[in-house]
Amino acid sequence: MFKKFSKEDIHTRTKVKSSVQRSLKTKLVEQFPKLEPVIDELIPKKAELQVIKCSGKIQLYTVGDEVYFFQNFDELIPTLKFVHKFPEAFPTVQVDRGAIKFVLSGANIMCPGLTSAGAKLPEDPGYEKDALVIVNAENKENALAVGRLLMSTNEIKSINKGHGVEMIHHLGDCLWNFNLD
Repeated sequence: MFKKFSKEDIHTRTKVKSSVQRSLKTKLVEQFPKLEPVIDELIPKKAELQVIKCSGKIQLYTVGDEVYFFQNFDELIPTLKFVHKFPEAFPTVQVDRGAIKFVLSGANIMCPGLTSAGAKLPEDPGYEKDALVIVNAENKENALAVGRLLMSTNEIKSINKGHGVEMIHHLGDCLWNFNLD
C-alpha cells in the first residue's frame, strides 16, 4: 500500500477536534481491546492529533511529527511506530528467518513462511480471514510489518500453500520513512 508514497500524495493537513479524537481512541480500543489500559498514555488528551488527507482516500493521523495510524475507508490501521510502543496489544503472527528479506521488500507472505519451524501462528481458535495482524520475525525483537490475513490461521495451517498475509505496511517502506518536515 505504501510502496510509492510521497509528500505529493498529501492533499490537506488539519488539527483533529477533541470530540473526534475521543471517538478515534474509542474506535482503536474497539478494534484492539488490549490498548484500553494504555490508550491515554499513547495518545494523551492534550496531544495535538492531526489528520493528513492523502490521495486514495487514505487519512494519516499524527501525534507530533509521528504517524501513529492511518484510516483506509472505515478501518484504523496502526503504523509500525505505533505498534512498537505497545506490541502486546495487537494480534501477531511470526515468520521464519527465510521470509524476512521478502517481508522487508514488501512481498505478501506465503503460507509455508508462517507454518515452518521458526514461524508461529496462534493456537485455536486463531484469527479469522481479513483480520489485521502484526508480523514478527524469528529471533527479532520488533515487528516487521502490518498485514491482512488472506485466509484464517486454521486454513493457513491446513492448506499450507499460496499467500497467507497481504502486506499493508513494512519496515523501510515510504510510510516508515515518511517525514512531515
